[in-house]
Amino acid sequence: MQAAEEQVRAARRAVREAQRDLEEVDAQAAGLWAEYVHRVGPVAERFGKLPPASIPRQRSDLEARDYLAEVEKRVKWTPPARPITFGVKLLFGVFGLAGGIVGALLNQVLRDTGAASTGDWHQAAPVVALLVLLACPVLAVVGAKLVADRRKVGLDTSTVVTILGTGLVTAMLLFTAMQYAAGGSA
Repeated sequence: MQAAEEQVRAARRAVREAQRDLEEVDAQAAGLWAEYVHRVGPVAERFGKLPPASIPRQRSDLEARDYLAEVEKRVKWTPPARPITFGVKLLFGVFGLAGGIVGALLNQVLRDTGAASTGDWHQAAPVVALLVLLACPVLAVVGAKLVADRRKVGLDTSTVVTILGTGLVTAMLLFTAMQYAAGGSA
C-alpha cells in the first residue's frame, strides 16, 4: 500500500514537471514566433497565431528544446547584404540627377513667383527657393534609401556622396543655365 502511494506521488510529481516543461517550451515557442513575425512582417501574419507543434518522427532522439534551439538559430539568421552593383549605382545616380532637376525647376518657379509678387513673399522667395534647391538632392537620398531598403542593399557613405554630389552639381548647373538664359537677373 505504501509503495503504491509513493508511486502515485511520484507520478503526480512527474506530471507536474512535465506540465511545467510543456509550459516553458510553449512560452519559448511563442516568443520565437513573435520574433519571427516581427522580422518577416505581414507575410508571416497571414498564418495567424502560433502554428500547432509538430515534431518529425525521423528525429526522435532530440528533445523539444533542441528543436527550439534550431528554430531560434534560423530565426536569428540574417542573410548577408547584397553588394551594390553597377546597375544599382546607376539607379542611385539617376536619383541624384532627378533631385537636382526637380530642385532647379522648383527654385526657378519660386523665384519667379517671388519676383511677380509684392510684400513679404517678394523678400522671402529667394531664400525659400535656395532652400528648396538644396533640399531636393537630399530628398533624392531619402528616395534612394527607400529603394535600397526594398532591395535589401545598404547605402554606404560613397553612395550617399554620389547621390548628393550628382544632385547638387545638376542643380547648380541648371540654376546657372537658367540664370544665364534669363539675362543674369537675380
